[in-house]
Amino acid sequence: MKQTLIDILIYLFENYIEEDIALETDGERLKSELHSAGFESTQVSKAFDWLQDLAESESGSAYNIGANPSSIRVYSVEEQRKMDTDCRGFLHFLEQSGILSGTSRELVIDRVFALETDDIELSQLKWIILMVLLNQPDQSEEFLWMEDLVMDGISGNLH
Repeated sequence: MKQTLIDILIYLFENYIEEDIALETDGERLKSELHSAGFESTQVSKAFDWLQDLAESESGSAYNIGANPSSIRVYSVEEQRKMDTDCRGFLHFLEQSGILSGTSRELVIDRVFALETDDIELSQLKWIILMVLLNQPDQSEEFLWMEDLVMDGISGNLH
């Protein structure tokens, strides 16, 4: 079975969330453990690059859009192809609920596009949102809410 980049990211999150791991110091050990778990080295390297890019964009300054809260995000054709109506609706729901800011929404979209996939499933999007929120120190409550949603496997439309 071919493992995808998102599979590796989810595996890392599920197995190492409780540990205080720094990619710079623990990276080689983690890569070795991922290889032992059956993940391909090229995909493992891409996953570490994805995480490094996320860590570097932690401040979100490149995504700080300063939009009016009542504004509406219009998705490009490419974004609509990659994220179906359920995904876009879920992002809208989270933004309207105060879980995502406009800046964090844009960071989520950036991380979706950094994956090597033609489209993204809602369940995968939830994991990406969780990882983005984990890297936003000022959004710990939002992270906990999203973690409950992902870990409890709530299904159905929330919007």
